[in-house]
Amino acid sequence: MELKKLSINDKEAIKELFTGVFTVEPWNDDWSDGEQLDLYIEDLCGQGYSLTFGLYDGGELIGISMGDIKHWFRGTEYLINELCIKTDRQGTGAGTFFLTEIEKAVKEMGIKQIFLLTGRDVPAYNFYKKNGYVEES
Repeated sequence: MELKKLSINDKEAIKELFTGVFTVEPWNDDWSDGEQLDLYIEDLCGQGYSLTFGLYDGGELIGISMGDIKHWFRGTEYLINELCIKTDRQGTGAGTFFLTEIEKAVKEMGIKQIFLLTGRDVPAYNFYKKNGYVEES
């Protein structure tokens, strides 16, 4: 598996993976409005402060992380807005590998911390806790 930085030029592949994950259980998001989806992906990937990573396996995009770089008094941060692994690859270690590679990449970029938001009642919560992420109060 290989981590790559993505950009808005990768929008079609990002949209395909994103909708493939988030329009089914447990999320069931309705992304049938293609124009709204395009705008959302552009918000996350097409800004000067955007930072998007893709996880590839054999040339196939199986994971995406879309977020923002924030400059803060404690140092530069990466705020992950969306992170997903292709549904049929979840539970195989790909997500843990992806997070580890993202952590290495942002550290090399001089980014001090990673933040993300998730609900306590979704499977992602336990995944992040298992991978060493802690709640901030």
